[in-house]
Amino acid sequence: MVQNSPALRFACKEWGFFMVINHGVDEGLMNSMLEGCREFFDLTDEEKRVNEGKHVLDPIRYGTSFNASVDEVSLWRDYLKVIVHQEFHCPNKPADFSNVLQEYTKAVRDVVRGLLEGISENLGLESCYINRALDLESSLQILIANLYPPCPQPELAMGLPSHSDHGLLTMLIENGISGLQIQHKGKWVNVNAAPGAFLVNTGDHVEILSNGKYRSVLHRAVVNNKSTRISIALANGPSPEAIVSPAEELLGNGSSRAAYIGMKYKDYVELQQSNKLSGKSCLDRVKIWPKMPGDY
Repeated sequence: MVQNSPALRFACKEWGFFMVINHGVDEGLMNSMLEGCREFFDLTDEEKRVNEGKHVLDPIRYGTSFNASVDEVSLWRDYLKVIVHQEFHCPNKPADFSNVLQEYTKAVRDVVRGLLEGISENLGLESCYINRALDLESSLQILIANLYPPCPQPELAMGLPSHSDHGLLTMLIENGISGLQIQHKGKWVNVNAAPGAFLVNTGDHVEILSNGKYRSVLHRAVVNNKSTRISIALANGPSPEAIVSPAEELLGNGSSRAAYIGMKYKDYVELQQSNKLSGKSCLDRVKIWPKMPGDY
């Protein structure tokens, strides 16, 4: 699909972010996902509260803000988080949402598989390397649906603060209202999606596996005072039991040092999601300091 793509290599190395068009996922299915999530957020508070979770890896979690137990202030966001792979889960309401969610998440996994084959080859690895090394047949895939209502004072609020994502690739669609910003060379850049496109950012575990050759991207969500924004992110990670560390093939038989320690993916997710969302604070915990000159 995208093997040996100079554009993909440049995007992963210089931006940690790219847009995918002509991806093969039906645009009607993408619109049905957005509509299904809108219907969920339109449910009564009582109906939504049925899905409130306690633990960061509960199969279904509805709430407000990033982590109500650790955030000092509420962010201007409602969210729904659902684990959809390896085991599939879905809220009971709205009706028929389960079929749409299952079809959509399977289609996105197929796109991700092709992108990761291209990333593997661009790193000089076999196309199946990431799939095999991180056991993607048992991958953890999490749906994060976000509702950002109009905010009376958007300059005083934030949808989501600056952070990088756990996992490999996050695939995002939105309802035509922009609000995503990515950081590039120290500056915040507004992102506007083409119709029917996926916005894709590389996660912390691409950075770890590539030993820093490719970087995860800092991004945030801003709010506005006029329109409701809905975004749907699918975080695509390794198997929860996979221990992710720099690929040995990229360390040149010891000529380059590993810049990150290995950690089980499930443990990394729990660590990140249980703490206040802040930049790359979780990734910094597995980074080996100091790095030697010339090391990625």
